[in-house]
Formats: sequence, C-alpha cells, structure tokens
Amino acid sequence: QVQPVESGGGLVQAGGSLRLSCAASGRTFSTLSNCNMGWFRQAPGKEREFVAAIRWSTSVTYYTDSVKGRFTISRDNAKNTVYLQMNSLKPEDTAVYYCAAYTSTSIASAQALSQPARYDYWGQGTQVTVSS
Repeated sequence: QVQPVESGGGLVQAGGSLRLSCAASGRTFSTLSNCNMGWFRQAPGKEREFVAAIRWSTSVTYYTDSVKGRFTISRDNAKNTVYLQMNSLKPEDTAVYYCAAYTSTSIASAQALSQPARYDYWGQGTQVTVSS
C-alpha cells in the first residue's frame, strides 16, 4: 500500500551532521489513518533499535534517550516526506537507518511507537557511517 524510501545517508566525521529523508512511494503517508512514522537503526550484530517517531497528524515527536538533543524528526505534508536531522554525530551512531510507517487503530502510545513489530511498512535502509 505504501513504500517508504530512505535517502541521505553517507560518511561523515564525528561531530558532523546528516539529514535523512523518507519519501512515500505508492501512497502518501498523510492519507493513512492514524499514521505514525518512525526511524530505526541497526548496527552489525545488534538488534534493530528505535531512534525517533512522529505522529503525522499532530507532529508530536518521541526520541530514544541516546539521541535527544542531537536528532530531530519532522515531516512535511506537502512533500509527503519525513526527515531525521542528525547533528553532533558520534561513531556509535553508525548503522543502517530505516524509515517505517505504523497505522494504529487509535492514537499510539510512546511505548508502542518504539516497537519495530508495530510497524507495517519498511524502507530498504540507508547507511550512515560516522568516523572518529
């Protein structure tokens, strides 16, 4: 029904910045009922980790503790795109970053938004590498 497509990854030095974008292919995120968008990341040998999420209709955001104050998730309804602005990057931020969409039957809790199993649609991922 909808295919998120990530872009914007790359190689950056510690302390630098990147902005990831997630655009929809097939359907717009805004037309999905109770749509929530999340960013997750997965480093080699590790489980997929929640990074940030946003409720599309209200722009209310949530972040994992390790990125608070450094990363910002936002959305642009006109462009049908969700962004992850990453500042003050650290080597431990190195991972494949995934964009995902989650359609809830009612407003989703912060806990639910952090759970990968809740999300219905996933992008292919974009590599972020932070050098020291």
